[in-house]
Amino acid sequence: MKSFYIWRKQLDNLKKIIRPGKVVIIYGARRTGKTTLVKKFLQEIKEPKIYLDGEDIFVQENLSSQSIVKLRDFIGKAKVVVVDEAHKIPNIGLNLKLIVDNIKDIKVVATGSASFDLVQKMGEPLTGRKFTLKLFPLAQMELSRHENPYEMQSNLEKRLVFGSYPEVVLSESNDERILYLKELINSYLLKDILEINGIRHSDKLIKILRLLSFQIGNEVSYSEIAAQVGINKKTVENYLDLLEKVFVIFKLEGFSRNLRKEVSKSKKYYFYDLGVRNAIINNFNLLDVRDDIGRLWENYIISERIKKQEYERMQVNNYFWRTYTQKEIDFIEERGGKLFAYEIKWDKEKVSFPKDFINIYPNARFEIINRENYLKFID
Repeated sequence: MKSFYIWRKQLDNLKKIIRPGKVVIIYGARRTGKTTLVKKFLQEIKEPKIYLDGEDIFVQENLSSQSIVKLRDFIGKAKVVVVDEAHKIPNIGLNLKLIVDNIKDIKVVATGSASFDLVQKMGEPLTGRKFTLKLFPLAQMELSRHENPYEMQSNLEKRLVFGSYPEVVLSESNDERILYLKELINSYLLKDILEINGIRHSDKLIKILRLLSFQIGNEVSYSEIAAQVGINKKTVENYLDLLEKVFVIFKLEGFSRNLRKEVSKSKKYYFYDLGVRNAIINNFNLLDVRDDIGRLWENYIISERIKKQEYERMQVNNYFWRTYTQKEIDFIEERGGKLFAYEIKWDKEKVSFPKDFINIYPNARFEIINRENYLKFID
């Protein structure tokens, strides 16, 4: 496996927003590079600093003390404190509040794999005292720093089939990539969910993920999934919510201004990483023998756009649009009080946007995203 540091946009954002009296919380799925990012951050700063691993029993004991005297002694002279895997530490939110409220000029960074764990443990104690960043698998806007245009084009197929987890990108063979992705799912991604109290049906969770894998770009029916998996609708909703909170999937909701023709209650689900999706269905075939290239392309473009929105701190709401007569638009952005409508096509082809949408929203802007122009949309 190749070994070099890949530039991360969130490192730049971390440097911009970190300040005394605040905690910067970095969320992200396991193995997306949170530890690498914070260690790189520590290497580049000159202030006294300390790195603390939340899985270390000694760290857990000292950072859960709720005693400012003990906390001050433990941190020592450090002015920058990084707490990795912070959700492993009892009462971490309250203790970080004590630190930033009582130690002058202290700057704190905390990371965690599951957003709901950190939200629950840090939410109320750190109200008004935190900034949040999300870290995803490598974005094309990050990889572009290391690839020339030819390499970007030639690596596109790898992104669609194997995804862009850091170790996948740095692997030198497809066999290595497949082995890593299978291990990633079994040992890391699902572990976050299966560790949660009350999750009793791991096999059901896998079945739900497989069903979602084949429904990319389609509206999802909770009742239909429940019937196929053999659990109730509410459990399906809970499992999907958990899968979102550990950064495996994300959803788009239907856009509507409450017009009778528009579907507004439906949802579509996409994967943050296509390597994970393809590993779940055990399909690593290359593009020339696949029948799901359209779904892969739509997922890739939307997920990369989500990364760009997060990393560039864009204020935006995302949707899809459909009417009851089956007219639809793949992706809608609402930003700056304006609507931007996108159709996502693998091949360059002429596409007509639905007249219903144009008539209802005459000021909306329209664009087709294909292989010729996609980089400007996600880079």
